[in-house]
Amino acid sequence: MLVSIYEEKRGLREMRVLENLKNMIHETNEHTLPKCRETMQDNLNQVLQKLQAATDSVCKLQQREQERKKMYNDHLIASENQHTIQWEEFMKEQHNKQAEVDEEHRKAVERLKEQYAEMEKDLAKFSTF
Repeated sequence: MLVSIYEEKRGLREMRVLENLKNMIHETNEHTLPKCRETMQDNLNQVLQKLQAATDSVCKLQQREQERKKMYNDHLIASENQHTIQWEEFMKEQHNKQAEVDEEHRKAVERLKEQYAEMEKDLAKFSTF
């Protein structure tokens, strides 16, 4: 009989434990899981919005960077073209100056030849004495 009472109490304890588990499962299924699902959905939406905002910002930054690089490259090309034009003008000017110097040198050599020829004539006059 003692065993039977013990078994009965044990059975009642197990029934209470099972009833408590059933209530916990019901509470979880009916209240906790829907709240968790709703919270996760809200958080997921917020994360997706922030991700979209970050993506938009990155796209704008990339576009600005590309525009800045294009402006820099355009400026660099324009500057290079300007330097090429200046170099060509400088070289043309140097060529003209060289031609002037060559002409002055040719004239100076011609004058010296004439002067020496004149001096030789004068010298020839004096040597006949």
